Amino acid sequence: MAKQEQTTIAKNRRALHDYEIMETFEAGIELTGTEVRSLRDNNAQLTDAFALVRGGEVWLSNFHIAPFANGNIANVDPDRRRKLLLHKKQIRYLAAKTQEKGFAVVPLKLYFNKRGLVKVELALARGKKLHDKRQSMRERDMKRDIDRALKDRTRG
Repeated sequence: MAKQEQTTIAKNRRALHDYEIMETFEAGIELTGTEVRSLRDNNAQLTDAFALVRGGEVWLSNFHIAPFANGNIANVDPDRRRKLLLHKKQIRYLAAKTQEKGFAVVPLKLYFNKRGLVKVELALARGKKLHDKRQSMRERDMKRDIDRALKDRTRG
């Protein structure tokens, strides 16, 4: 059986709506065995998750991994903070950027890479204002209308 390039576990679609993405990073994540087995069953929720830089380390908060069904006492707290694994240079860069007004570190997606390791795609993002959200929704609607018109034109 051929391995895929990467298998997506969870996406944070809300982040793309609420934030303007400036840069993305790939980070490893420190997990226990039952958490990885639960992720293989797609039991994860990234919706309200965010990352914080504290003491030279990056921590992922509000990330929910449902307890593994066959995990018994080996299961850990599903909402615990999890350490993200990045290079020191990247951590210093993120720490400096998050000190600036309006920047946040937000997880975009969680996936298994081609080696079977769990990775998190982090984004350095700036919060959108209400008028920015309206603008992006307007652009998306216009693009959809254009695509629909081109599709109808090629049919007829």
